[in-house]
Amino acid sequence: MSNTDSQNLRRWRLILGGDEADGTDCQLSGMDAQIDASLSALYEFERKQRFEYIEKDNSKVGRGQSQPDIARWLGDIRNYFPQSVVQVMQGDALKQPVLQQKLMLEPEILEQATPNVALVASLMELGKLIPSKTKDTARRVVQKVVEELIQKLEQKTVQAITGALNRSSRNKRPRYNEIDWNTTIRKNLKHYLPEYRTIIPETRIGYGRKSKRSLKDVVLCLDQSGSMGTSVVYTGIFGAVMASLPQIKTQLVAYDTQVVDLTEDLKDPIDLLFGVQLGGGNDTNKALTYCKKIITKPDETILVLISDLYEGGGEPEKQMRMRMTELVADGVQLIVLLALDDNGTPSYEKGNAKFLASLGVPVFACTPDLFPDMMAAAISKQDMAQWAGDHEIVLKGHKT
Repeated sequence: MSNTDSQNLRRWRLILGGDEADGTDCQLSGMDAQIDASLSALYEFERKQRFEYIEKDNSKVGRGQSQPDIARWLGDIRNYFPQSVVQVMQGDALKQPVLQQKLMLEPEILEQATPNVALVASLMELGKLIPSKTKDTARRVVQKVVEELIQKLEQKTVQAITGALNRSSRNKRPRYNEIDWNTTIRKNLKHYLPEYRTIIPETRIGYGRKSKRSLKDVVLCLDQSGSMGTSVVYTGIFGAVMASLPQIKTQLVAYDTQVVDLTEDLKDPIDLLFGVQLGGGNDTNKALTYCKKIITKPDETILVLISDLYEGGGEPEKQMRMRMTELVADGVQLIVLLALDDNGTPSYEKGNAKFLASLGVPVFACTPDLFPDMMAAAISKQDMAQWAGDHEIVLKGHKT
């Protein structure tokens, strides 16, 4: 057997697993055996209901019939796999209730987990079930993820939204201290006088006078049902960043079967995320009714509904559609994000998406890296269908 064939056989053995799943007749040893054990511990857990674990000295396999050695497993997968794979495996482990409890509820084990959005979403889902001994550790995990996300997303968000607000408020009779010199120079390049080596600013472009009144109102209406976990995390981060901008008034409303206004918590995204309780049902009509009450400038308001639109049919769905129709008729700029996460492939209620499309409401999934640009496009009142097409985003509910 050639070396290439041997390597291919080895890979297939690791993919298929052992016992009756193995058709390769390939024997693993050394590190390969340890990698196989770490994979089996997770992906054969449901079938075996136990962890099979290779001892460090490769001398024996330890079989635990009840509680898996999660702390050791977390350490080993970091040794065997790149971080991107570790995050996937850790996320898969969190889908197993027994493993989730062991991973999330013991502070010394939670300390070893790789902090990421999926882990934060799982902590939010557990909510009040997190024991007091683990709460400080859980908060540190959430804080680390929040700080990393803000560092990654804040600058782009501020630049995109501020630029859009400035463009929307420009005037052609600005005071001297209100002149946008970069734009003014570009606008007047045709008036350059070579003999004087200067530009005559025939047309002056300004940002407009600063006002205590917000230029735009943004309401983020967030479905906090269990399927929206990572969307909740990203919405909280973006909401906190936008709330720091004086030119816009940002409000955050979260809902399941009840509605809670989290606007005051936007100044501390960590407290905000701990204030969200993932899981349970949802009442989008009740949430939109509340949003309608707090909107004071419908023509200058962007309402972003982050929801998969599952409402269960019947009277609740009928009422939800009535509220949506009323908001659009009032002049509110309604945008529906089926998901705000890195996957971009949401499960959603297609009938409601089609109804929204009939109202002219854009319905699509958005990745975090595109959210700032999406908000800038909305503030500038661009054609959102055109914007989506430019970014290769498929609008849901629309005819293709």
